[in-house]
Amino acid sequence: MANDAAGVDALRVAPAQPGAPDHPVRGALAAFTTDLVRGIDETLAGFLAAEVIALAEIDAAMGGFAATARDCVLAGGKRVRPTFAYWGWRGVVGDDESLPSVLPALAALELLHTFALVHDDVMDGSDTRRGLPTAHRAAADRHRAAGHAGDPERFGESVAVLIGDLCMVWADRLMAHATVPPARLLDVRRCYDQMRIETVAGQYLDVLGANDVAGWSVDRALRVARYKTASYTVQRPLLFGAHLAGVEADAPVTAAYTRYGLAVGEAFQLRDDLLGVYGDPAAIGKPAGDDLRIGKPTTLLMLARQLATPTQRRALDRVGTDTGAREVARLAELVADTGAVARVERMISERVADALAALATASIDGTARTALTGLATAATTRRT
Repeated sequence: MANDAAGVDALRVAPAQPGAPDHPVRGALAAFTTDLVRGIDETLAGFLAAEVIALAEIDAAMGGFAATARDCVLAGGKRVRPTFAYWGWRGVVGDDESLPSVLPALAALELLHTFALVHDDVMDGSDTRRGLPTAHRAAADRHRAAGHAGDPERFGESVAVLIGDLCMVWADRLMAHATVPPARLLDVRRCYDQMRIETVAGQYLDVLGANDVAGWSVDRALRVARYKTASYTVQRPLLFGAHLAGVEADAPVTAAYTRYGLAVGEAFQLRDDLLGVYGDPAAIGKPAGDDLRIGKPTTLLMLARQLATPTQRRALDRVGTDTGAREVARLAELVADTGAVARVERMISERVADALAALATASIDGTARTALTGLATAATTRRT
């Protein structure tokens, strides 16, 4: 399934000011982003079709399982990570190299992303993702419908864990299809492995924080954002792309990409924190207020606790205690009243400014510079 238009629009480069005519470079980059996403989706679809057939030969049930995993990968999404990886690569090579040679490696990042999403949904107990039932909920529903023995919820969680594991293996297999020199691909794999380690580290801290809210802090919430999101959403994909282009670890562009990626990645997560409380459910594909409902110790919530009056803090202490929709809405207003929302908005702006300052120090292709400048804003002002 191709991405929906809203998903692509969320990453279109350098949005025009209201009432201003569209810039030809901006329009060309927006069209290219659409083409890039299409190329990634076609690469994934072709690769996964063959994988599903191969697994169906083991057992008919495996074919259905593999098809479910395939559908998780192709069920929309903005393809943020492959897009940042592409511009990291393009910033170094310019337009001198052919995109098809690296498309499998770029698309592999989307398989890694699916692994993280499916496991994250199990850990968070989420009901929906991209407007559809999460993998574990869908598997549990199929278990009930079939009248199987055992606990449907336990079955669904087990299936989702295996779907995530399969996507991780598929990512490794697809990456090997990139037609780049073996020594270069080894450097790419080192970057990719570090990305995976940091993702697991961030996810563990996220789980720990949810079970130790009293011992959590703004600094630790930001550390989760750095490792769970910034590393594998922006920073490491950019460096992944640079390694695909053959850049050395100590090259100046590596330092610029590292600083830019950390700043934009943290801002991306901070925006996600706001959307998790105030986002439009129709746009974000899951109920608004989920983070408050489960008491997730995001930077937003930690700041609200830090800035709250004693009366406000007592109310915030009820976050995550089986709060209903009306109570969640009231708590969302309370979080804003503490000044935490305004503080997070400032933190996002500061990080975007730092990212653009880092980009100004990089000697990269002009088109890539324009794209990364636009992405820094688009990825952190999105509404989905």
